[in-house]
Amino acid sequence: MVRVPNPLPPLEPGWVWLVGAGPGDPALLTLGACQALQQADVVLHDGLIGEPVLGYAHAGAVCEPVGKRAGRPSPKQAEISARLIALAGAGKRVVRLKGGDPFLFGRGPEEARDLVRAGVPFRVIPGVPAAPGGLAYAGIPVTSGEGVDAVTFVTATAPDGELPKDLDWRALARGAPVLVIFMGLRRMAEIAARLQA
Repeated sequence: MVRVPNPLPPLEPGWVWLVGAGPGDPALLTLGACQALQQADVVLHDGLIGEPVLGYAHAGAVCEPVGKRAGRPSPKQAEISARLIALAGAGKRVVRLKGGDPFLFGRGPEEARDLVRAGVPFRVIPGVPAAPGGLAYAGIPVTSGEGVDAVTFVTATAPDGELPKDLDWRALARGAPVLVIFMGLRRMAEIAARLQA
């Protein structure tokens, strides 16, 4: 059997890794995500990250849920960033585990900005994006060779929890033949009406 070397440098004390967990099935974790979880002292994770994925963290790791869930009390983004900075400042090896990919409709960019401002070293470990990964896993192609040659990803939830105000619904309806709408279940009727109009 061939031993595969670790794809990344070690997660050092005082560092934060922003890690994508993919669509939720542990089979879709990247090698980098697995390596990060196996080295972390603390894992701050989104609410949708399940036990099968968290099971890849080493036995001594502390797993803290910090996810935002619609309609439920949840930590503010500033609190999550402050926690990341405090843990790194205490010399912990920190993983911020996010659903899908950290930089696709998530708060990864804000967390990265806050870490830079605080002088905390970090690394981004991309994840399998939830839309193409989850759809492919379910056997639903996002594009195909039979004329579906473009796709548009849209978020239905702005940072304030409302529909984004700057979306051009007419352009979206005329654009790509496939729209993948993130976080749109609660507003499905309104989104459908805007697209049909």
